[in-house]
Amino acid sequence: MSGSIGGVYLISVGSLIAFGLVSLGMVCTPGPNMIYLISRSITQGRKAGIVSLGGVVLGFVIYLFATLLGLTTIFHIVPFLYTAIKWAGAAYLLWLAWNAIKPGSRSVFEVRKLTIESPRRLFFMGFMTNLLNPKIAVLYISLLPQFQVPGQGSLLLQGTVLGMTQITISLAVNLLIVFLASRIASLIGGRPLWLKAQRWIMSSVLTGLAFRLAFERR
Repeated sequence: MSGSIGGVYLISVGSLIAFGLVSLGMVCTPGPNMIYLISRSITQGRKAGIVSLGGVVLGFVIYLFATLLGLTTIFHIVPFLYTAIKWAGAAYLLWLAWNAIKPGSRSVFEVRKLTIESPRRLFFMGFMTNLLNPKIAVLYISLLPQFQVPGQGSLLLQGTVLGMTQITISLAVNLLIVFLASRIASLIGGRPLWLKAQRWIMSSVLTGLAFRLAFERR
């Protein structure tokens, strides 16, 4: 069974669910977007978190359009460019992992004083955080094309359906994170062992993602 637009069959329900689960798994994994949204929501409130999330969503849209316009083809033509971005992304994830556990580091759920930013600045920071997020680059550049099936309708429409599915799932999960950030922080804020465990769990997950990204075959 496949979804269709104007009678043209595009993506099977099974493939759409599989891609949705991949998208859900990636958005639920600690990374730059989650760290930024939690930190900003705790220190400046839900409104600031929602504005920041708007920038994150714009980053998703830019990646989607770039992918649909042939970014994947460029990487096939210039393999070195893909390799360079992949290793840079892996290094960035390792840097985040180290920052989570280095001496003097703090959990993302610990309330801290951050500079109060204007809505425009919050939006821009959310946008840049997502645009430089290696997880999202991998999702759109490497994973999304694997769920497109030539001969099963327009690849452009298939990519649009898949991309909008990912954006919808990410928006819902990240919105939940923004609304619950302060509650989670107050729940574990007075429990040092929980905060320490959270930092080590996040560091382990980020390290695993870094090695998976670095050694993933193109």
